[in-house]
Amino acid sequence: MKEGIGYNGASPGPVMRFKEGENVRINVTNNLDEMTSIHWHGLILPFNQDGVPGISFPGIKPGETFTYEFSIQQAGTYWFHSHSGFQEPDGAYGAIVIEPEGREPFRYDREYVVQLTDKHPHSGDRIMRNLKMMPDYYNREQQTVGEFFSDASKNGLMNTIRDRMAWGDMRMMKADVEDLQGFTGLINGKGPEQNWTGLFEPGERIRLRFINSSAMTYFDIRIPGLDMTVVQADGNNVQPVNVDEFRIGVAETYDVIVHPKDEQAYTIFAESMGRSGYARATLAPEEGMEAAVPQLRDPARLTMADMSGMPGMDHGNMAGMDHGDMDMNSSEGMSGMDHSNMEGMDHGSMAMGKGGQSDPFYAKGSGLVPTAANGGKFLSYADLKAQDPLYEDREPTREIELRLTGNMERYTWSINGVKYEDADPIRLKYGERVRFKFVNETMMTHPMHLHGMWSILDVGADQWNPIKHTVSVQPGTTVYMETEVDAPGQWAFHCHLSYHAAAGMFRKVIVEGGPESTQAKTDVIAKDGGEV
Repeated sequence: MKEGIGYNGASPGPVMRFKEGENVRINVTNNLDEMTSIHWHGLILPFNQDGVPGISFPGIKPGETFTYEFSIQQAGTYWFHSHSGFQEPDGAYGAIVIEPEGREPFRYDREYVVQLTDKHPHSGDRIMRNLKMMPDYYNREQQTVGEFFSDASKNGLMNTIRDRMAWGDMRMMKADVEDLQGFTGLINGKGPEQNWTGLFEPGERIRLRFINSSAMTYFDIRIPGLDMTVVQADGNNVQPVNVDEFRIGVAETYDVIVHPKDEQAYTIFAESMGRSGYARATLAPEEGMEAAVPQLRDPARLTMADMSGMPGMDHGNMAGMDHGDMDMNSSEGMSGMDHSNMEGMDHGSMAMGKGGQSDPFYAKGSGLVPTAANGGKFLSYADLKAQDPLYEDREPTREIELRLTGNMERYTWSINGVKYEDADPIRLKYGERVRFKFVNETMMTHPMHLHGMWSILDVGADQWNPIKHTVSVQPGTTVYMETEVDAPGQWAFHCHLSYHAAAGMFRKVIVEGGPESTQAKTDVIAKDGGEV
């Protein structure tokens, strides 16, 4: 018997379908014996309907019913989840589909929600306790003796020993790609053996609404035998991009169109970024048909390029280093570095490592750069261009730097070195346009989610920069996004990896000014308390 949390007796909860422009009223009755909440991820709404206890409202007590009421201002694919404790990893999530007022700019004959998660046999509370006790508790892909001899054969014995010692001195492991392994990948609540199946008639165009509702897992998605056309990212239409594979970060959504012409089955294969697990589903003309399920590829390994954002790796100021000849895939010679207090790297212009695949949103030489299994096109953030810009392109009024920081040994995660409980809110002015600079100083990837306002991801396309609600920041990189501050009130801003947010990589944002009627009544929320 497994325990979990769901909505209306199921996990995931019901697919909530709305139409752009309508007003909705949703009654949420808490039948749990603890506080709960629902956050409408990616929806633009008044802050007091956003569902974050302690920031937007006090939360919903056991036995109480809370009524959410707001107007639907957008179209696209979104999702909802609890923002209380670890209820979301324990099953409290579902999908939102919003039909546009006008016509879609792309054609399809049928559609399916494809909602992913990383269901773990341990409860969220137990996972957090274990990670605090031993950060690599769930790491099942430690480097092996066989791998040591393989590396020694390839790189030489002494180089391999020095490499292992250097990583050991830094108290880091190349295998630190995923904090949480041992999960089962689910699609629409079904495991690989249960094989969720979507039916089609050959020749139809099918819209697949991918949602990653995982607590901690990035997935690389492909459908062998079918091309995919990406038409939407985080609910916003993008200029179509044909790809063979794409990576979906935690909390992101991507809509793709596929066009199966043959009367055969196709496997939807979602492989975790660390290659420790997968989710699997099928598109088929009839129930019961299956296609081959690919094997997991070799696990990713971090490189020194992924370490480049960590304090102490200031290559720009290190006299005497010849970076041109330096192989950042090796850690040889790095063991004596002082990691405690070196800052000031310009990660945006870094060029580390040599050879291999490249993607401007990964450090050059990173072990995490994705490649398509068939050698074809893998989606990059750089490919995303807005189809209809929501905002006029203008210069930002100011820049705010957010360094993504943490201590893996103590399993503490923070922003600018300060955990949420010790941090002051970020204060924004209504009407300004703020440029956020994310500098990832950790070895982990962080999906940063700003509530209530759009994140305009800088891919160098000016007015065509894509509009998102969640922006992934890879290790050793700097990523910029801009926000039109057009939503009064107070909002959450955090890493969407559940255990990173809970460990402190979280901020409250207060938008000052704006229409009187929507001013935040922060004293009421503070008085009533509530958790975050």
